[in-house]
Amino acid sequence: MPGKSGKTSSNSAFMKPMQPDEALAGVIGNQPLPRTEVTKKIWDYIRKHNLQDPKDKRTIRADDKLKAIFGGKASVSMFEMTRLVNNHLKEAR
Repeated sequence: MPGKSGKTSSNSAFMKPMQPDEALAGVIGNQPLPRTEVTKKIWDYIRKHNLQDPKDKRTIRADDKLKAIFGGKASVSMFEMTRLVNNHLKEAR
C-alpha cells in the first residue's frame, strides 16, 4: 500500500530492546527484549498459569510473581497491566 513505508520509524520504539528489572525477569527472563516480545511472554505466562478471570477475560489475577509487577494488587485489567509492566523496563545498554 502506498504511504505505509513512512510509518516504519514510528514502530521503532516498540522494537528497541528493553531490560526487565528483577521482578519482571522472574516472569519473562532477564534478556533484553522489544516491548512486543515482553507483552507476548507475559501473556504466555498468564495463559500457562490460567491467570485470566474466567468471568471477565480482561482481568488478570496475579500470582506471587505478578503481584511484584502489579504493585501488590491481586488483579488488574489487561490495560492497566501494560502500564504497570512498563514501569519494570528500562533501555538496554
